Amino acid sequence: MATETTRDALADAMQGETVDDAMRTLIEREVWLADVDTMTQAIHSVYCGIMADHDQPNEKDREQARQLVAAVGQIVGSGTKAGTAGA
Repeated sequence: MATETTRDALADAMQGETVDDAMRTLIEREVWLADVDTMTQAIHSVYCGIMADHDQPNEKDREQARQLVAAVGQIVGSGTKAGTAGA
């Protein structure tokens, strides 16, 4: 079975009648929409966790989020399929 691209998932999601339908389709296909704020919180939660020396995301978490969003954007923009970047 061929790996589905983010673009394929988005094209299918856009066929839904409502935003909720579109979001449900994306989530079912393990495609999420995230901005820098969402990614900052996720990075803080995953990488800093309960052992963090700070309660809220800091500037380092935000910079890592910016870099991650940029990297994903380059991969998605190139049409590279998941799991093949750098291969």
